[in-house]
Amino acid sequence: MSDSLLRTEKVTFSYSRKGAKVLDEMDIDIPVGKKTAILGSNGAGKSTLFSVLNALNKPASGKVYYKDAPMSYSHSGKIRMRSEVSILFQNPNEMMFKPYVEQDVAYGPENMKLPKEEVEERVQEALFAVGMEAYRKSPIMKLSYGQRKRVTLAGVLAMRPSVLIMDEPTAGLDPQMAYEVMEIAEQLNSSGVTVIMSSHDTDLVYSWADEIRVLNSSKCVYSGIPEPFYEDYQLVQKAGLLMPSVYRMNRTFANLGKCELEPYPHTQSQLSVKISDRCATDFGVMNVVKVDKDTDIPALLASEGLEGLPIGIYGMSARTARNKTEMSVDFMYNGPENCIRKCLSGEDSVLLCDPIMVDKAVSSADFINGNGYGKIDVRTV
Repeated sequence: MSDSLLRTEKVTFSYSRKGAKVLDEMDIDIPVGKKTAILGSNGAGKSTLFSVLNALNKPASGKVYYKDAPMSYSHSGKIRMRSEVSILFQNPNEMMFKPYVEQDVAYGPENMKLPKEEVEERVQEALFAVGMEAYRKSPIMKLSYGQRKRVTLAGVLAMRPSVLIMDEPTAGLDPQMAYEVMEIAEQLNSSGVTVIMSSHDTDLVYSWADEIRVLNSSKCVYSGIPEPFYEDYQLVQKAGLLMPSVYRMNRTFANLGKCELEPYPHTQSQLSVKISDRCATDFGVMNVVKVDKDTDIPALLASEGLEGLPIGIYGMSARTARNKTEMSVDFMYNGPENCIRKCLSGEDSVLLCDPIMVDKAVSSADFINGNGYGKIDVRTV
């Protein structure tokens, strides 16, 4: 089996027989297990590509492969695809089928013929994940746009897909919820889900994606890690995109002789340390506390002598455990980076972390320590 989970081979698609080609002999591959971002300006074909990858639309020509097998457009084949490959569309109104929140979230699992108890469990977990458990009995029509978007994400999470496609998932959301959506995407990927996301926000994508695919003029014009694409200024301009701010500043500092171009930082904290002359002894300790959903957090912090330190949170089990105790948390959003910033200012910090998220949580510390830019002691509890 190849590394490609989903793959198109010269796929062409238009919405009418004489209409313009939205996809024009497109070749694209999605690697298994990775976080892949699909970039492109409006009209580049991102949403249409997603509908083809999910068997919602059948291409006029070319082939789509899933796990190296040609996609089946039989009724059973499409049902299988949609149970394994879920799409979160940009417009939540296109994904709502029931009048009340809990009914809408349960719609997918019920169609999978799951036992009632499992449907209930999935609905509860999904609503908590998106911060909508208090709206469980609410009518859909009374929800705001952002709340509807959260409910549709809950509906997708309740399906527990093998592949999650997210079409502009943070559009229309407040900044805090946008961070939370990206945390959910990270958690799913850490648990083995292949996550595909489109976005116009190149800063967000640059800090998140393992690889990018760039669409322009109905074709895929770039596949791979982000840096070679952004090094080609003309290609970036033709695709209607902007360079990520961290990438752009790193290149500027390199041109000024302040640092080497490589290694490439992907977050503000990584860039800050790279161009800094700070001494490693100034940095604090990052205490990463593994928390499952039943952990007594206050008791654990007391036993480790960690009370009174700035606290961040990261991952679903940590949020579940915190919710049970209603303890105060300093950084409810973007926990790892906020804790790293505290360490860079010389303070120790605590990150309450889902066990499967630890590697991602310490990635900035690994970047700083591994490249000799300083020493942040990471203590895992």
